[in-house]
Amino acid sequence: MKYQDLTHKIIGAAMEVHKHLGNGFQEVVYQRALSIEFNLQGIAHEREKEMSLQYKGHDVGTRRVDFFVEDQIMVEIKAVINLEDVHLAQAMNYVEAYNMEIGLLLNFGAKSLQFKRVHNNNLIKQSSHQDNQTNQGLDGYGNPNIKTISGI
Repeated sequence: MKYQDLTHKIIGAAMEVHKHLGNGFQEVVYQRALSIEFNLQGIAHEREKEMSLQYKGHDVGTRRVDFFVEDQIMVEIKAVINLEDVHLAQAMNYVEAYNMEIGLLLNFGAKSLQFKRVHNNNLIKQSSHQDNQTNQGLDGYGNPNIKTISGI
């Protein structure tokens, strides 16, 4: 799996933060702690990187990504009791809007760290047009099939 080593490092750093802080803090606390942990583990990252959003070649605004890790992976963090479909949709929209292959959605608000790996289905379709729908990130009905790495 592409980016597997890096996503495992990111998730491991997030687990370390969650182990020490637990749940119940505001998102910004986890964001600051995760940045410190990334530095301690030598994981190159940019925090709150502002990126422009385009519509048909026109600027329509900007969005701050919680983390942009090693110029390859977007990381969005939450501090909610449970991740909901809207959080997943937001992460999927970000990877597509920024034309990135992979993103991680991390939730520090639950008793155990929750994390989901999201794929840019548009890039998957482009790079493997002849693959079947399952390999393109779609279920048998043509709907997005989000791959999930279960948390501890």
